[in-house]
Amino acid sequence: MLFEAIKKLFCADKKAAENSKVEHGRSCACKSMDKKDASASNVKLSDLEDFVSYVVKNLVDAPEEVKVETVVENNAKTIRISCRKDDTGKIIGKKGKTIIALRALVAGAAGRMQDRVSVEVAD
Repeated sequence: MLFEAIKKLFCADKKAAENSKVEHGRSCACKSMDKKDASASNVKLSDLEDFVSYVVKNLVDAPEEVKVETVVENNAKTIRISCRKDDTGKIIGKKGKTIIALRALVAGAAGRMQDRVSVEVAD
């Protein structure tokens, strides 16, 4: 499930993602595509929101209390995560490494959409 979501977000060509061969334990579907085929028209902001929701719900103790919403204000897109106070630390991670990694994944996928999207954890 997670790998399918990542393939959808980062591999523009669905057929290449499905037919990817594995070299040294890594998928090579994205490497073989040229710049002309890199249209990310099939990736939407809702896909990013679903991805963030999936990851966060698997990190926390109370996944039923996690709410992920997208806010668009003045041409700035933000995915906001709200959860229990006890679970906030799990989302942020030690020295912020977990939220930094999640932000990097979202920024990379948003870049393929020719867009900028930030991720915030609500207090």
